[in-house]
Amino acid sequence: MEAGHPEPTTKRMSVGELGRPLMLSLAALAVEASAGEAARYTFDLPSQPLSASLNSVALTSGAKLVYADTTVKDRRAAALQGSYTVDEALNRLLAANDLHAEPVGGTVFAVKEAASAPSNALPKVTVTGKADYDPNDPYNDNYAVPNSKTATKTDTPIMETPVSIQAVSRTVMDDQQVVTLNDALKNISGVQVTDAFYDGAIIRGFDSEGNTYRNGLRQAYLSNMETANLSAVEVLKGPASVLYGRIQPGGMINLVPKRGFKDPYFSVQQQFGSYDFYRTTVDATGPLTSDKTLLGRMNIAYRSNNSFRDFVSQENVFVAPTVTWRPTDQFEVNLDVEYQHYQFTDDEGGLVAVGNRPADIPINRFLQDGNYTSKLHPNTQDKVLTALDWTYRFNEDWRITNRFQYTSTSYHQTSLWFGELNEATGVLKRGVWDTALRRNSYAANLDLVGKFFTGDFMRHETLVGFDFYRLDEHDGPGYTNGIYGGINEINIYDPQYSGTDLTRLLPPALDFAYENYENWYGVYFQDQITLWEKLHVLLGGRQDWASQSTGGSDNGSFAAINLESLSSNAFNPRFGLLYQATPWLSLYGNYVQSYGSANSGFSISGQPFSPQTGKQAEMGAKLESPDKRVTATLAFYQIYKDNLLAVDPQNPQYSRASGQARSRGFELDVSGRITENWGVTASYAYTDADYVKGDFEGNGLMGVAKNSGNVWTKYEFSEGDLKGLSFGTGVYARGQRQGDPENSFQLPGYVRWDASIGYSFVHAGAKITTQLNAYNLLDQTYYDRSSYRLGINAGAPLTFLGSVRVEY
Repeated sequence: MEAGHPEPTTKRMSVGELGRPLMLSLAALAVEASAGEAARYTFDLPSQPLSASLNSVALTSGAKLVYADTTVKDRRAAALQGSYTVDEALNRLLAANDLHAEPVGGTVFAVKEAASAPSNALPKVTVTGKADYDPNDPYNDNYAVPNSKTATKTDTPIMETPVSIQAVSRTVMDDQQVVTLNDALKNISGVQVTDAFYDGAIIRGFDSEGNTYRNGLRQAYLSNMETANLSAVEVLKGPASVLYGRIQPGGMINLVPKRGFKDPYFSVQQQFGSYDFYRTTVDATGPLTSDKTLLGRMNIAYRSNNSFRDFVSQENVFVAPTVTWRPTDQFEVNLDVEYQHYQFTDDEGGLVAVGNRPADIPINRFLQDGNYTSKLHPNTQDKVLTALDWTYRFNEDWRITNRFQYTSTSYHQTSLWFGELNEATGVLKRGVWDTALRRNSYAANLDLVGKFFTGDFMRHETLVGFDFYRLDEHDGPGYTNGIYGGINEINIYDPQYSGTDLTRLLPPALDFAYENYENWYGVYFQDQITLWEKLHVLLGGRQDWASQSTGGSDNGSFAAINLESLSSNAFNPRFGLLYQATPWLSLYGNYVQSYGSANSGFSISGQPFSPQTGKQAEMGAKLESPDKRVTATLAFYQIYKDNLLAVDPQNPQYSRASGQARSRGFELDVSGRITENWGVTASYAYTDADYVKGDFEGNGLMGVAKNSGNVWTKYEFSEGDLKGLSFGTGVYARGQRQGDPENSFQLPGYVRWDASIGYSFVHAGAKITTQLNAYNLLDQTYYDRSSYRLGINAGAPLTFLGSVRVEY
């Protein structure tokens, strides 16, 4: 600090009409202006959030700026290059936002609304760079998602968050014609499709075990979740239990639902493709009252399709209305409802291994029975979800949020399960499974968030909260027989389907019932501390109390079940540090412990397993373009997980404990718009995931490729003879993966090439978009996941999907 220049201070001030504004005082680096002439400073600022440009002017000139948070919130500044006085620089930045800077005294300026502007205020200037879009805006074309509530629950910019979080935006999903959750997740590093029957993923080497989150609340064991009503899919890497309860240490998947938008919008899309694929979606939103305090949105989807797999078909009906009520600027309520009816042929794990590779048979071959599902009840899933959340803002700095979610799901599952394969002859023995399942889950939380200062340079954003989750699971009563010979055998090389009603193979009496009850409560705290606008410290912790009761019977009677109970509690900390060296570069690190999933699988003896725990150390860097439209994250990590489960090879429908595992590696994710017309999303992951203790010590974790990556890019012409025409292409690669915990066979690596072509134009006031996507252009045979030797899933061959969408 030069002699004669006082140290900068940060304090609160009261200035006229601003009430109790926030006073930002930054380092005084300027030379005192002479009495006769104001000092001039050289600036080279990009178009960026207004608050960032004001901070830069203050840093360069030593000026002290007074303004309320809401005055500059969500505003952007034009680029500023050249030599200016403080007055000139501030007014050029503020004029386009209907603001002006009024001298208060000395080097102190108050930023005010333009209604109070003096008569000599500068005229408006054109803002360079594109303003941020509301994520619920149907015309939002962002490839990158700059803010995420999932990582901290505080909507902190990703560049200020010392954890790795990636997101797939609605635009990327539309460009790729994403239908399923797995289709979206392929865009994120270190994420691979899971071997589970239910939707989920392997994240940083660890299976999410059929659990996903919606708007920050847990939902368990859902198949074929619809994506039509999602504005984004977010993946928080590493343990997240401090804020979200019992969760796998690899990370969590959070689905962000669409909400009502302030302007009317309606679209209908018809998709059609290979294997009799038809899907119709409708998205309608807008104000429900003239004052726009009540907003509504309705998403509807209907899909019917066969498959490249013989005898396999699906039908899906989905309806999702939502209402948002904002009677004042302080209070907001959202009510969501989802209904889904899904009818399908069970084909999970439809192929088998011979030796150390998938069997050399056509990938379309169906090894259950072509007549079976038509003779028994079809597989069905019926889901009803009701969710309510509200937020009350006491003032600019303090707010409270409450969320509640109830999900009721009923299933009927019917299939032949594979029990034993004679690899020499190809004869596969099968068993019969036919049962009903009912699952009800309840999730809620209450969060209080506040902002305040301590001292002159330390800003806090503090969160304290409580959450609750309950799962009631009833499987059965049902039938599950042993391995039968004769008619219930099939030769994988020369299948002969029975043409017979296989219900006669069911036992004469019910022989299966299972119950599972999970409950957990948690209290948690978090403090995000910002020092000198560059150093961000994240401190947090959580206390959990959890219990689980499970049991089964072999006579189909729930009354005969003797529940085995297990209770536990734990405290886990979270620490993160991020240094934002420049507006475009942040360096970060974190250490987290987690209290994981309840191990809801059960052993052959019926005993529940101990909860899973994990810990992670991570460091990395984040980059963001000046216009915030391109983001990149490089992360290095190491995770340990205890009390891991694996399929019991002697009893594949049960699990067994398999010790401790470790995953370590690095990941790179890049997404955004290089130009207004050119979007890119790309990732690469190196994942070294192994068992380090227990039965499988030294083996690689199932389904995890050491090397994986993807790139997708799309370019759209906006002028000239090619205006409205777009081209997209993408490559998705996975290395070799272990097929089971014993590492007895491997799924070979693969590279898949996709592409798209589209054309948009306006007719009679409507935007019409036609599009054709091709997947697996080289028609490669590949296998994307497995659960054990007799449960392998193949990827689809060359497939086409066309669509026509009309938007008003």
